[in-house]
Amino acid sequence: MRVSLVQFRRAGKKYYFGLNNLDINNQDDVVVETIRGIEVGKVVGFKDIDESEIIGELKPIIRTATEEDLVQKEKNLADVVEVVITTKDLVKQHSLDMSILDAEYTLDRKRLLIYFEADERVDFRELVKDLSSIYQTRIELRQIGSRDGAKLVGGIGPCGLILCCNTFLGEFDVITIKMAKNQNISLNPSKISGACDKLLCCIKYENDAYTHLKEIMPDIGDQIIYEKEKYEVRGINLLKEKILIFVGEDQERLWLKKDQYERVK
Repeated sequence: MRVSLVQFRRAGKKYYFGLNNLDINNQDDVVVETIRGIEVGKVVGFKDIDESEIIGELKPIIRTATEEDLVQKEKNLADVVEVVITTKDLVKQHSLDMSILDAEYTLDRKRLLIYFEADERVDFRELVKDLSSIYQTRIELRQIGSRDGAKLVGGIGPCGLILCCNTFLGEFDVITIKMAKNQNISLNPSKISGACDKLLCCIKYENDAYTHLKEIMPDIGDQIIYEKEKYEVRGINLLKEKILIFVGEDQERLWLKKDQYERVK
């Protein structure tokens, strides 16, 4: 079965939709029905999948987005700026401990979703009533975690670049302290945490390379043979694939490439 992959936000998750016998091209704007309602998304690719890979009902693309659809989408994007400001003011009036991050209308404006962060459960029933009376549509407040919050809001990472999750990471990988240890990264929380206060996503990027290099290179304390003599490995530079040994009476430091020594089995 051939399906289209559709994104609704830059660097957002990709969802499967049926082609519905439509002439759809990559990068086309399309109108689809989601669990939230009618939305405009962008086709970012196609994929041949087995029906067993589909979880739940595969929704079809309704149509290629018209000029009117795109104009409405832009209007919705412009209007949510005022929605966020108004919601923040109402949050203060109700003394609610929550941080409003973003909002979005469905294409037909039958539903208004508002995203927020909060440390604890929040009773926002009165807030919803106020919002419903102002915007005359169905209101849905959705609490999200700090990683999703950073993805929505964006920002600058410790590397000086725009956050990966806001530019190209469609979905979050599992990041662990073990990965940081594997790469000999300082475990200082301020060094390995991102704008979301969670472990940096980029720790994942080179982890497989470090794991492979550790498998093929000796460890500190291992014995190697250099010029028919045994030496103990005193240091390792994984990325350069070099090991450090001390040679001679003066204990001269000598870095060896992998083709200059043999490992003691």
